Parts: sequence; structure tokens; C-alpha cells
Amino acid sequence: MSKKASNFQKVVMSWGYRGKEIFKPLNTGWSDDLDFVFVHRDQVCNGLKRQRPHDPNATYNGYDEREDTEERARSGRLKKAVPVPDRIQSAYHDSKNIYDDILTLGSFFSRQYIRFFWSGTDDNEIARKILAYVPNDFSGKLLDVPVGTAVFTEKKWRSLSKAKITCLDYSADMLEQAKKRLEDLEHISFVQGDVGSLPLDDGSQDIVMSMNGFHAFPDKKKAFKETFRVLKDGGMFIACFYIKGKSKRTDWLVKSILSEKGWFTPPFPTEDQLLRILHKLYSEVEYHVDGAIVYFKCTKGTLRGI
Repeated sequence: MSKKASNFQKVVMSWGYRGKEIFKPLNTGWSDDLDFVFVHRDQVCNGLKRQRPHDPNATYNGYDEREDTEERARSGRLKKAVPVPDRIQSAYHDSKNIYDDILTLGSFFSRQYIRFFWSGTDDNEIARKILAYVPNDFSGKLLDVPVGTAVFTEKKWRSLSKAKITCLDYSADMLEQAKKRLEDLEHISFVQGDVGSLPLDDGSQDIVMSMNGFHAFPDKKKAFKETFRVLKDGGMFIACFYIKGKSKRTDWLVKSILSEKGWFTPPFPTEDQLLRILHKLYSEVEYHVDGAIVYFKCTKGTLRGI
């Protein structure tokens, strides 16, 4: 281990992090989960150095040390050093072979999982209801973000031969499965991208569909802004996703397992918080709740926005 790596390890371990040492040639001597930290040590240190006791005379830099104790910094800061988007890619890669089965209640296990943790909410029924918002003769432009595997939307998108549909997903694995279902159709295009920076023009879409997406998006404010930006005046924003505060059992699952694994990404809005956002952005809001899942259709008016 180089002297620089050794010194950095001692500093980090003094913060309370006990990385397992693995002495290998041409390696920092750290366990794999800390290799990222060493490579990006400047960014990590810049984030941690602010967490000293609050100095009322210090120049404000957008961070208040009083909001984050040293104990929270020690236990959480390095854990969060791995970029969130990479955790999302990894999570959906690992689940690509069971994703459809769970959502469509295709097995005994998935049915019991939905019944116990999600109050029996049927994603098939939710999908049927929100897809019904899209007219059967729709011929405009539609953005489906995230498209996922297209397990719910394949039949509907196939029928809209006069429409121009853009299927976007951050996960390459999800997008690849959607392509297998729909790539033979000329009116559908596929884009791997980030909902926080959509590669589409302002006001270019007649409908934006987001099925089971917002609970996975890392930056929800950007997601709301971008989906609003690309929507035409008079266009529809249609979505369904998890909201916090409807079921203690679901909230525990999301916090303790789904978020830890990268399938969901906090923070999550409550029903009241979400309604405030939607009514601020959209002139008309049709809103429903089933268990811990919300589904809605909103219409974009003029002179609105975040």
C-alpha cells in the first residue's frame, strides 16, 4: 500500500469506518467497496470536512452542520459514496429475470408478496386503468418513461400505429427487454437516458406516461420539471407510483429493503405532498389511490410550472 493510501485509510478509519484490509499487489489495500472512495477521495473529503461542530461565523455554503451529526456522517457518508444511478443499474440488472413475474402476479410467491406487503394492490389492474387514459385512436407523440420491460404496455403501444412513441429508460437491461417486445414496430423508438435530462424539445409531447417510475427516480424534482417541460399545453401527464404514509408494512419494505437494494430511491412524497405538486403544475388533476400506489391523469394548462 502506498504511503498516500495508508494515510488516507487512517484518516477515514478515524471517522469510524472500519474497512476490511485486503493486501493485494497493485491495489489500494482496501476492500472493493472502498476502492471507489479512494479514487474519489477529494470529493469525499470535501463532503466530510464540513461536518465539524457548527461555526456561526462560517461562510454559508448551502450546508448547515447542525442538520447532520457527526455520528450520522460516520455511518452514512461513505456508504453513500457509490453513485445512486449505478445502484439503480445494478438493482434492475439483478432483477431482470423476475421483474415481470412480480409485477404481473405470475407466481404463487409474487401473489403472496403483493398480498402481504402491498395490501393486495393489483398492478395489472392499475396498468389497465391508466392505459385507458390513452385514446385508442391516439396519433400524436407519446413519451413512455421509464418503459421498463414493456410488459404492461406492449399490447397498447402496438395498437397505436399512427402515434410516435419514445420509450426511454435509464436501465439498459430494462430497455433491452422492451426492445425485444417492440423493436419490430416503426412508430416506436428507444432511448437509454435520464428522466432528469430528457433529450426532447420543450412542448414536444402530447402525452407523457410514467408507470412505476417516480419511486425509482433519484431526483424527483427534476423528473417533475422535465416531464412537465416536454409536455405540450393541453397535453396529459399519466403516472402511477408508490407514495409514503399509506401502509406501515409497505413503508417498512420500501425503506429497509427496496431502497437499500436500489430498486426504489428516497425521498418519497406523501399523498398531501404529491397533490400540492400536481395542482401547482397542472390545471386539471384526476387522482386515485389503491393501497400505497397512486395513479392519476393530469392536464397541462398555460402559465404553470415549478
